[in-house]
Amino acid sequence: MCRPDPRSPHRRLLDLRPLDLVGSIKVKLGLLVVASVVATALLTWYGLLVLGWWPRYTLPVAVLVSLGVTQALAHGMTSPLRQMTAAAREMAAGRPAGAVRATSRDEVGELARAFLAMSRDLAAVDRQRRELLANVSHELRTPVAALRAQLENLVDGVRTADAEALAELLGQTERLGVLVDDLLDLARAEAGVAPLDRSEVDVAILVADVVRQVGIVRPDRRIAADVTPGLRADADPARLRQVLVNLVDNAARHSPDGGRVDVVGRAGPEGGLVIEVLDDGPGIPVEDREAVFERFQRGSGGEEDDHGSAGGGASNPDGGGTGLGLAIARWAVSLHRGRIAVLTAPGRGCRIRVEIPRTNGEPADNAGPADGVNTVPGRATSRRNP
Repeated sequence: MCRPDPRSPHRRLLDLRPLDLVGSIKVKLGLLVVASVVATALLTWYGLLVLGWWPRYTLPVAVLVSLGVTQALAHGMTSPLRQMTAAAREMAAGRPAGAVRATSRDEVGELARAFLAMSRDLAAVDRQRRELLANVSHELRTPVAALRAQLENLVDGVRTADAEALAELLGQTERLGVLVDDLLDLARAEAGVAPLDRSEVDVAILVADVVRQVGIVRPDRRIAADVTPGLRADADPARLRQVLVNLVDNAARHSPDGGRVDVVGRAGPEGGLVIEVLDDGPGIPVEDREAVFERFQRGSGGEEDDHGSAGGGASNPDGGGTGLGLAIARWAVSLHRGRIAVLTAPGRGCRIRVEIPRTNGEPADNAGPADGVNTVPGRATSRRNP
C-alpha cells in the first residue's frame, strides 16, 4: 500500500512544487514557457545594459539560467509521475509501494490520487487473500488431523472399527465436504456463475423441513415456525433453503440449552417474502454490526463467530462451522436482489430479517435503517461472524 510521504523537511525542500495550486496541466505548460522567456529576456537586458557584458557572454548565461528555471518548474510538475513509476515497480516486485505525494490539483494530481486509491485497494485484496488462505488452512487442518489420528488408531489396533469410531470418521469427512462446498459456493459467487432457478416455493413446507432438520442436530433447543398459511414465494428453493439452514442452525447454536428459536414468515411488500429468525442468544454488539458476513470474521471478543459459520448448516454434526455460512447466506440473498439485516430484538438475543422481492428488480436499498435495522449498502448485516 502507498504510505504517507515519510521524507524529511529537507527532502521536501528538494521536491519543490510551486505550480501545485494550478488546476490544469496545460496552464502549467504555458506558465513554464512564459517563465522561461521572461527569465531569458530579463537576464539579457540586465547583462547588456546594466553590467555591460558582451552579447557573446550575456546570451549563454541567460539561456543557462532560463534552463535552470525551466528545470525547477518542470521537476515539480513531473515529480508525481516519477514517484508513481517507482511505486509501480515496487508493487510489481511484490514489495510495498513507496510514497506518492499527491498535492497537485491538475490532471497529474488526479492520477496520483487514483493511483493511491488503487494501491490501497490492491493491498486490501492481498491482505484478504492471505487471511483467507490462512483461515482455510486452519479449517482444513483440524478435521484432517482428527481423521489421521483416528485412522492411525484403527490401523495400529488401539481402537476397534466399531460403529462409534466409524461415525466419528464420517463426521470429520462431512466437515471437510462442507468446507469444500462452501468454498465452491463462494467461488461461484465471486465469478458470478450461479444463476437462480426461481419457482413457486411453499414457504411453510420449506421452513418446516429446515426446522425438522436442524432440530435433529440440536435436540436441546426449541425451534418453532410461524409461517402465514398458504404463503408462497418466487425464489430458488435450493438457495432459500441454504439461507434458512444457516440462519436457523446458527441461531440454535448460540441459544442456551432449552433456549427458543423462532422462524417467522410472512408476505412482504408487493408480493415479496419476509423471514425473521429470532433466538435467545447473547445478541450482537452494535460495534460488530457493520463488519458482519465477512469470511472467517471474528467478533470483537476474539471468539470465532459461528453465527453464520455453519457452512453446512444442520449437516455439520460436530457443532463447529466452516466460517463461511453467513457470507454464503448474504450471497444467496443478493442473488434474489434482496437484503438481509440484523434488527433490534428487545427481550431476545438476535433478530435477523431476510427480505426477498417477488421479481428480479433493482437491488434493494440496504442503506436506510428502518424498524431498528442496522444495514450497510451492498453488505448484509448479522450477528456473529465466523
